[in-house]
Amino acid sequence: MTVSGLNIDILTIAQKVMGTHLVNLSKVEELGYWRDKVKSIDTNLAASKEIDSLLHGFGGGYLPAGPSGLITRGRADILPTGRNFYSADPERIPTKAAWKVGQKLADALIARHEQDTGRVPENCGMVLFATDCMWTDGEQVAQILALLGVEPKWVAGGRVKGFRVIPLTDLGRPRIDVTLRIGGVTRDCFPGIIDLIDEAIRTVAELDEPCEQNYVRKHALEQLEQLADSTPEAWEQATARIFGSKPNTYGAGVSLAVHASAWKTEKDLADVFIAWSGYAYGKNRGGRQAAEQFKRQLTTVDLTYNKAATDEYDIFGCCCHFSYYGGLTAAARTQKGGEVKTYFGDTRDPQRPAVTSLSEEINSIIRVKILNPGWIDGMKRHGYKGAGDMAKRITHVYGWEATTGEVADWVFDDLAKTYVLDKDMRKWFAENNPWAMEEINRRLLEAAERGLWAADPAILDGLKDTYMEIEGWMEERMGDIDGEYQGGSIDIITAEDVPAWKAKLYK
Repeated sequence: MTVSGLNIDILTIAQKVMGTHLVNLSKVEELGYWRDKVKSIDTNLAASKEIDSLLHGFGGGYLPAGPSGLITRGRADILPTGRNFYSADPERIPTKAAWKVGQKLADALIARHEQDTGRVPENCGMVLFATDCMWTDGEQVAQILALLGVEPKWVAGGRVKGFRVIPLTDLGRPRIDVTLRIGGVTRDCFPGIIDLIDEAIRTVAELDEPCEQNYVRKHALEQLEQLADSTPEAWEQATARIFGSKPNTYGAGVSLAVHASAWKTEKDLADVFIAWSGYAYGKNRGGRQAAEQFKRQLTTVDLTYNKAATDEYDIFGCCCHFSYYGGLTAAARTQKGGEVKTYFGDTRDPQRPAVTSLSEEINSIIRVKILNPGWIDGMKRHGYKGAGDMAKRITHVYGWEATTGEVADWVFDDLAKTYVLDKDMRKWFAENNPWAMEEINRRLLEAAERGLWAADPAILDGLKDTYMEIEGWMEERMGDIDGEYQGGSIDIITAEDVPAWKAKLYK
């Protein structure tokens, strides 16, 4: 028996499996399409032979090309894996689908800032990583263009060829200025996208519009006044908005300072970030030194922002997240001398893009992962490596607090109770990786010592007592060594203590 050409057995099975989720039965024939789709995905998953392909490639064999991306975002075309994958076609970024998401993100960011402060932001400080360009086909690129009030122009094949300026009457709000800190991979892999954004910024800055409706132009003209210069060279400086590390180098430097405890104040971290990030990119800029322009631009930043596209990765997984975003926040607050809001975009479900505060994103990941017993048990299964990864993430929590101040005291309280003060956890770390336990305890003590965490006295005493126990483990395992064992002392050394550092920073 069939219903709209579909075997009744399939319909019965689908109803049993999906229950009330099976709706719109007038289109029940679509079940056949999805049945075939699931079969195709299953077949292609089974056909993925990554190790075989790797060995075949090492042997000089041919590997067919294929796309990359996130299957969790509907990219079934990346299967089977094990092909010679490419990241993306830069000329198709942003796609029309990404543009729709980017517009919503721009509106949501403006609305959230207006809700929190009562006014529209004039300048958004944003970190643009290559991963977002690759995984989302340019959602954040689209968001940046939408903030500026320009729309990409697509030609045959979906390639982006320039942009169209959206009239203020259609835009319905001011054009928002942007200050971008790009990653080194973004710079190297997507020069065309950087040039597109830069050209859009220059074009918007030159529009004959009221400054209260065009913040890019407003800030460029203000900087010309500061420079006391109206030459084309000065205008070139005043319209620089895209900054990154020195050509042929990578990183933002802040994570190195945090890990080495080589800072005393937020300004120390801001100085490192600016020194590593003060190079302008875009058409005819080529990474020229522009630290002073970067500083001027940071004085008008109202908020800092980055976004997530998947739950497969999070902001505690790599030190680069707090190094870039946290560094940008510290630099903006220092240069502005006032409050800078911190926000986070969420397009894990591209149908429902949202903007939350950074603290909300931090709290969510802490609860879902780092304090989740299921996640902890999963890490424990990896023994030494799992212990090291747990320590790394807790160090990154400390890094976020050092750079942004957005980690709540309860987070450190619960981390201490879960990872250090729990006897079973200490026993597990002692057996698998005592050095990871030492790192966790020492970072928590450092957070309290620096005033980043208002620790409960009982918890703090517990950490100090436990550290003595951990020192015992480590001294036993170190055996006979020359010299003194440093233990948990935290030696803070900054560029003020080592003048040569400062000279090196700005070379």
